Order: sequence, then structure tokens, then C-alpha cells
Amino acid sequence: MNTTTLRDVVLLITRIAVGVVLVAHGWQKFTEGGLDGTGASFDQMGVPLPVVSAWFAAIVELAGGIALIAGIAVPVVGLLLAADMLGAFFIVHLSNGVFVAGNGYELVLTLAAAALLFAAIGAGRYSIDRLLAPRLPRFLTGRPA
Repeated sequence: MNTTTLRDVVLLITRIAVGVVLVAHGWQKFTEGGLDGTGASFDQMGVPLPVVSAWFAAIVELAGGIALIAGIAVPVVGLLLAADMLGAFFIVHLSNGVFVAGNGYELVLTLAAAALLFAAIGAGRYSIDRLLAPRLPRFLTGRPA
């Protein structure tokens, strides 16, 4: 296996792993207490515009996770997911320290970093982006100029 193929396989595996986690978190916001409950939780955590933020987080995490898994518009999705996770980092988790067991930031920081990496390098060869690349603008696919 050459390094390009290895890189693309690793991107695929990582996209799937991160995507599954994000889908689970987005789905949870819709189903456990619903978006009203998520908005109420966000309000208690001091998240600005809690209902709007709940909708944004739920949609970005669920749809963004699905898009990562499929490899659709990964650079744009990566930026949206990074914004979502960085909001959670700064608004909710930073003051709680590193460890997720204490409501810390280790998970959201890791997800933000992965999302930024996807935004910077794209989805790789094994993605819908690659199949559509000739028809899509470069900023949507991350393909080189």
C-alpha cells in the first residue's frame, strides 16, 4: 500500500469514527428531552441563545456527522463542526478542566481538532467529495488547486 492510499484509508477510518460520535451526540439532542430540553440544558449552562444554539448543535452534529461518514462537503462541514465544538469548549467545558468525567473539555477539544483537520485537508479519495470533485468548487472538496 503506497502512502497516498494509506493516507486516504486513514482519513476514511477517522471520518467514520468521528462521524459516528457526532451523529450520536446530534441524535441525542433530538431524542433525549428533545430540542426544548436541550435548549433548557444549554440555558442552565449559560449558552447564549440557548434554543437557537440547541438547534444549531443538533443539526450540525447529526447532519455533519453523516456528511463526514459519507465524505460530503467535508471542508465546510469541518468548519461548522469546529465552530460547534469550540463553542462548547469555551462556553461550557473549559472551566471544568481536561477530563470529560468532570464535564471537562477533552472530547470537545479532540472533536474540534479533528474537524479542523478535515476542513484543512478534505475527505480524501474514498468519499463522495472525490466522486463529485470535478463538478464542485474547490472550497467544498478540499482538493488541491
